[in-house]
Amino acid sequence: MKTLGQFIIEKQHEYPEAKGELSGILSSIRLVAKVIHRDINRAGLTNNIIGDSGVENVQGECQKKLDLFAHNTMKEALMSREEVAGFASEEEENFVAFDTERGRNAKYVILTDPLDGSSNIDVNVAVGTIFSIYRRITPVGTPVTLQDFLQPGHRQVAAGYIVYGSSTMLVYTTGNGVNGFTYDPSLGTFCLSHENIRIPEDGRIYSINEGQYLKFPLGVKKYIKYCQEDVPEENRPYVSRYIGSLVSDFHRNMLKGGIYIYPSATNYPYGKLRLNYEGNPMAFLVEQAGGKASDGFTRILDIQPTELHERVPLFIGSKNMVEKAEKFMRENI
Repeated sequence: MKTLGQFIIEKQHEYPEAKGELSGILSSIRLVAKVIHRDINRAGLTNNIIGDSGVENVQGECQKKLDLFAHNTMKEALMSREEVAGFASEEEENFVAFDTERGRNAKYVILTDPLDGSSNIDVNVAVGTIFSIYRRITPVGTPVTLQDFLQPGHRQVAAGYIVYGSSTMLVYTTGNGVNGFTYDPSLGTFCLSHENIRIPEDGRIYSINEGQYLKFPLGVKKYIKYCQEDVPEENRPYVSRYIGSLVSDFHRNMLKGGIYIYPSATNYPYGKLRLNYEGNPMAFLVEQAGGKASDGFTRILDIQPTELHERVPLFIGSKNMVEKAEKFMRENI
């Protein structure tokens, strides 16, 4: 069975300009996945990595102990790479420029949600890590600036996620399709298990927090009712499945076909998910797998970020389902 390391080396020839640098970054992320996997699987046995940390992040959300652990693990692993010029995390207010000679001469910046769905960790529900890689746009030899992190999603050179569930799986793209690797703890190795993932154009699953229904825009309310109609058309009635962890919900829908929606609401007028840490990497992945991602009106990957922690509504998944939801949004402005 082909390992992640073998796969990375084999694919390196597709990016001759990268000179192995991108491969090195992906190797570091592979190590981070192993470390977080180890500690998540010990979460029920030790109190020093579960529960609240007592600290709020920049979003005003209470950080879990594992949020901070995952954030620091990712940050330290990337700081040790000579290919990485800077790092931005959902858990930290400002980006970090690796202002050393090595960092100033590096070509890439990384944005990450270190532990998506962390509120689920105390009850043993699947969580994940999301990452996004861009080539810097400021001159090599200088420290990176905010400009390097506020690039539209279509400029990503790689993106992926790690889902920690019944098994740990790393899924990523470098712009030539999507591949998934399942972790074998007995070998300490990620093995290619899902080659060239393609999301079905249609599906039967819709994933949305219906407990917020009264706060949603009219177009979303009407789309939910459409999904529930018992009419023999387009796989309806659809099945509602919502875990509350973007990585977990997205991963299921990517394999089975479906749509994930986190819209704007009266309490989140600009949406809740972050464009740079969640929207862009997931949109890059889903498009590479044949799906679609939008804010209900506009392609996610075409949005120009203006803030590091900018929020965005997200409609993502099977192409035909997303387009149907967009139609409801346009007709009910």
